[in-house]
Amino acid sequence: MATTVCLSLLLLLSCFMLQQQQVESKRYLRCELTKLMVQQYRFEKSLMSNWICLVEHESELDTNKVKNNENHSKNYGLFQISNKDYCAEGRKGGLCNMKCEDLSNDEISDDMACAKLIQQRDGFKYWKGWNRYCRNTQNLPNLDVSCKLTQIPPLRPIWG
Repeated sequence: MATTVCLSLLLLLSCFMLQQQQVESKRYLRCELTKLMVQQYRFEKSLMSNWICLVEHESELDTNKVKNNENHSKNYGLFQISNKDYCAEGRKGGLCNMKCEDLSNDEISDDMACAKLIQQRDGFKYWKGWNRYCRNTQNLPNLDVSCKLTQIPPLRPIWG
């Protein structure tokens, strides 16, 4: 009896500890992410088809995605940002001065800022998924049709 109670408590404690260690993640819908990127993170509407195509092919819109690459590097988060250049594992670093692990959770403001920096510095060609699937404009999603991109209200004022 005492052994059963101890095992039950140990199992319960293990489940609790695993639950505490889980990283919050979110899988976005195409139009949900489009609206968020335009309104909250001020991405240009003219580039949104490129961004959404990129994210769909890099992470499948999943904030928690981590990919191990053949060259022993890793890609993190929605935009699959590499620890080779833009972030560092276990500490802040890279050109975005951030921990890679912070890119694979549901708090995406850091992902957005780093992705914008990469795009300004290297263009969309930085991302293999964009090069392979999105470079040809005929492959880009028509967000005007699917998400009514042109009807997404203009940027909200920062103070509002």
